[in-house]
Amino acid sequence: MSSKDQGLQQGLQQRHIVLMSLGCAIGVGLFLGSSSAIKIAGPGVILAYAIGGFFMYFIMRALGEMAVQDPTAGSFSQYARNYLGPAAGFTVGWNYTFSTIVFCMSEITAVAIYMKFWFPDVPQWIWALATFVIMIAINLLNVKFFGEFEYWFSMIKVAAIGFMIISGLGLIIFGIGNGGIAIGFDNLWNNGGFLPNGLSGVFLSLFLVMWSYGGMEMIAMTAAEVKNPEKTLKTAINNVFWRILIFYVGAMIVLLSVYPWTEIGSTGSPFVNMFTKLGIPAAAGIINFVVITAALSSFNSNTYGAVRILFNLANRGEAPSALARATKNGVPRNAVFFFAAILFLSVIGNYIVPEQIFMYFASIGTLSTFFTWTMILLSQIKFRKSLTADEVNRLAYKMPFASFMPYITLAVLAFIIVMLAYTSDTRIGVMVGVIWYALLVIIYYSKTKKKMQAEM
Repeated sequence: MSSKDQGLQQGLQQRHIVLMSLGCAIGVGLFLGSSSAIKIAGPGVILAYAIGGFFMYFIMRALGEMAVQDPTAGSFSQYARNYLGPAAGFTVGWNYTFSTIVFCMSEITAVAIYMKFWFPDVPQWIWALATFVIMIAINLLNVKFFGEFEYWFSMIKVAAIGFMIISGLGLIIFGIGNGGIAIGFDNLWNNGGFLPNGLSGVFLSLFLVMWSYGGMEMIAMTAAEVKNPEKTLKTAINNVFWRILIFYVGAMIVLLSVYPWTEIGSTGSPFVNMFTKLGIPAAAGIINFVVITAALSSFNSNTYGAVRILFNLANRGEAPSALARATKNGVPRNAVFFFAAILFLSVIGNYIVPEQIFMYFASIGTLSTFFTWTMILLSQIKFRKSLTADEVNRLAYKMPFASFMPYITLAVLAFIIVMLAYTSDTRIGVMVGVIWYALLVIIYYSKTKKKMQAEM
């Protein structure tokens, strides 16, 4: 454990990390965000998930190469500092905190929306507040308890998605649950074809698709609190490709085969709608419970990641020193409270603009996430250049096609950001992002200037 991670405990086991890595791959972006992506691309969203997943795999391999070599709670914030400079480390750390706050806000909103399935007359902000209180309380517990909660949260949603895919295939191929009448795959090309809005629909949906992959990078931040980080991180990251293929691409194929894409609305989860359409209300209720669990799981893991970044920033003197304190049980409690104070704004947002709040969070969170991924790739490029040929050969975990894939992936991220700015509904995310990054740069250099003047 790094000296900068002192106070944390290695309370996470391999089974925690394996399920957490699965859990990070299944969140609110799949269950709720997929509805908006489907409306933009139609069945072509399957292609968008495959393209996005392909490049997400290389982002994770780039991060894994550095994380296995240097496991630290600061993760990509620390790597940016090491290879791109202190200004980059500061910016990445605070940006990731900002992006996880936005992610958690969207997850709180998602839970509130899902609860309307059972309690349509209860105000949305009530459920947002209840979710906020419960999940912050969990993050104040010992990291081992956090791992157990996340383990079971992830177990539920992984099992449910697996069940949905298997039962969906039974409906599609054998007509099980539909009177023996096979549904088939016709819905994938009926209603305007596989690409009803052309390739432009696929490209425009990529921002929501990539946003749904956000949070996977959190796995690298468990390195300081997991036993045998080299073996555990390798296993978790190596499985990213198969998780994406099964849980995203597979789920979309089944969903869009069973349920015509033109009938998927903008409210509620399309997974719940699918079972309701088939006349299985009990299953719809179960799936609604699962998607709530998925949002809680994603909230839980994102809070964990943001708090560890804050803890690392405080240890570096780039956040209030009080945030560097950990309890005797290894919990950075002050960092949790600081995170919670900002996160409470989501409850207010659900009270003021409940209808628009989810898309606002998605667009703002996407740009912040892309910035984190961009800095991961740039850090990995510099990391490789700092090594001799012999040192590269001795790396315990190597990124495949490292000579060109980081550059191609960076170009793809840049293209999606252009699409984000091009679309009127998501342009707010780019505007907020530009202001936020300018503010971070101003704060960093103002802080540096004051420090230099004090030392003179």
